[in-house]
Amino acid sequence: MRSLLERLGLAGKPSPLLLQNRAFFAGFDQTRPLADYRFVVLDTELTGLDRRDEIISIGAVRISNLQIELGATFHQYVRPSNLNHNQATFIHQITPEQLREAPTIEEVLPAFVEFCGDSLLVGHFLDIDMGFLNRAARKTMGGILANPAVDTLRLAKAYKEANLSCDYGYCDQSFSYNLDDLSEEFNLPRFKAHDALEDALQCAYLFLFLARKLGGGQVQTLQELHQVGRPVLLR
Repeated sequence: MRSLLERLGLAGKPSPLLLQNRAFFAGFDQTRPLADYRFVVLDTELTGLDRRDEIISIGAVRISNLQIELGATFHQYVRPSNLNHNQATFIHQITPEQLREAPTIEEVLPAFVEFCGDSLLVGHFLDIDMGFLNRAARKTMGGILANPAVDTLRLAKAYKEANLSCDYGYCDQSFSYNLDDLSEEFNLPRFKAHDALEDALQCAYLFLFLARKLGGGQVQTLQELHQVGRPVLLR
């Protein structure tokens, strides 16, 4: 009989890639200027949001010196274990036929971890993406990614709350935090929604906008970005 750890996909030592990933962030320093860090902005497409659902696409773009590297992107379809279990097809329009010849998550994830390298991770509502990525990493690589992470949803909330106009103690907080709506509101370049790479590009533009606007444009270090984006930004 398999042990409980084996059944949960937690048995075994972390892969060499994950050990290297951990080493990148040993003694991580948040006090350097933002431009000193590399960021990987990511997005995933999923078969659904249930625990039994799976990743079917990963898209990512790298930011260096606070500039998007359009030549440094990652985009890969992923074949799920059950091709017929894809409740979200009507949203992302990825069909079973497109996934039939795609590599599995066991093949794709190491390449994605290599692409991320020593970069910080960025995403919009990032807990969902990281939840699925780390669940797959535990199962296939023996651990989770150590990269510190920044959620543009939290940055957007901090930015809007800092700019609210309050009269008689009432603040209108009915605005949307949808990635597409925020991009339209801030007049950012627009990309196709529900495509992992294009959503990652959309999020990259949002991240750079917020990093430059938060704190009245006075945010200089990663630590300061963390402080203006409280309650939760880095992990």
